[in-house]
Amino acid sequence: MLEKKTFENGTKVFLSPDEMPTEWYNILPDLPRPLDPPINPQTKEPIGPSDLEPIFPKSLIQQEVSDQRWIKIPEEVLDVYKLWRPTPLYRARRLEKALDTPAKIYYKWEGVSPPGSHKPNTAVAQAYYNMVDGTERLTTETGAGQWGSALSFGCSLFDMECTVYMVKISYQQKPYRRLLMQTWGAEVIPSPSDRTQAGKKILEEDPESPGSLGIAISEAVEDAATHDNVHYSLGSVLNHVMLHQTVIGLEAKKQLEAVGEYPDVVVGCVGGGSNFAGLAYPFVYDKLKGKSDVRIVAAEPTACPTLSKGIYAYDFGDTVGLTPLLKMYTLGHDFVPAPIHAGGLRYHGDAPTLCLLYDEGVIEAKAVPQNPTFEAGVMFARNEGFVPAPETNHAIRVVIDEALRCKETGEKKVILFNNSGHGHFDLAAYEAYFAKKLEDYEYPEEKIKQSLEKISQLQP
Repeated sequence: MLEKKTFENGTKVFLSPDEMPTEWYNILPDLPRPLDPPINPQTKEPIGPSDLEPIFPKSLIQQEVSDQRWIKIPEEVLDVYKLWRPTPLYRARRLEKALDTPAKIYYKWEGVSPPGSHKPNTAVAQAYYNMVDGTERLTTETGAGQWGSALSFGCSLFDMECTVYMVKISYQQKPYRRLLMQTWGAEVIPSPSDRTQAGKKILEEDPESPGSLGIAISEAVEDAATHDNVHYSLGSVLNHVMLHQTVIGLEAKKQLEAVGEYPDVVVGCVGGGSNFAGLAYPFVYDKLKGKSDVRIVAAEPTACPTLSKGIYAYDFGDTVGLTPLLKMYTLGHDFVPAPIHAGGLRYHGDAPTLCLLYDEGVIEAKAVPQNPTFEAGVMFARNEGFVPAPETNHAIRVVIDEALRCKETGEKKVILFNNSGHGHFDLAAYEAYFAKKLEDYEYPEEKIKQSLEKISQLQP
């Protein structure tokens, strides 16, 4: 039986460093059906692990396809994790009081990491495995900058160079994230750029392109594939990334057990799926094994409603078409979302494992507009103190709505969400919100329809 580790007012639940998980949870062997394999876009045949070797180290490729439920966390990675892990679990009592709800709201606070988000959970692991493989430089993309700063941090610890293609609109909106990456030694390039053939192609078609995660992925993949001893690192979507993030949910389960609780509802925001999966997958395991009937909700923006409005089909993971085809919910690989401030959620697809779970009805999705998410974030900050990242505000919006429904029904639900990062470098977005300059972008029906029509020819 775990000892309770809370303050007298029941605000925080801590774990000691020796209670930190020593294994990651791999959901692949527990999925309701086998995952559809990635396929070669030319031959339409499944690709093998060896096809990924030009851009990933063998150790990560092995994790990508592993059928082992539990994968040991290397000691070198655990040593770095201990800089900030285990992270605290908070009971949002002040927010509960402000909402006058009988619901209990808990959140895992991932903003305590050096880069200020959940992203180092996989960035450190990926940097470590690449270092062992002898990689000299890593390339990647980033939207809001949380992933780019996390990988810059990871590379600095393992003495590797790092090149980050940052979505241009976020590069302009979030200069301090760029400076944080540069502080950790990374080269940061606004995407689309003239550094790659992919970037040049986009700029020829639209010189004023705000960029997107799909475009930035194209540039980062091309950079890695065309240079020796350079690998690509992805902050979301792939199985090994989801795997590394499960340390969040595994800790949360222990912390809730310590106070005699189990969630009725688990919420996370979704762009590609990493922070959602990190918290939710250990609880998905319970649900798949018949141990619980927890509701698991993915919060996404109405400007990029991949699960809510996309189709389940094979599509490229990037905009230009350099990646294998992945079976996922997609808005079409050439769909460029509106320039919302939640840059980490502006991605046309989602993680294949997450999409399969959604298709099977194991999880559900809720799309929310930009202004109501900032309203929720401000309410959270004025009661709980922490200023959340714009991405996290989407989850908070869904949590508040759920808590208000409990107020109407009298249900005493336990609601858990992942507070995946702080918003200290996103204050310009809050400034725009207070000045009433934010738009509530809705997905453009015709534009998405055109994008989806183009992927019909990609199907095997």
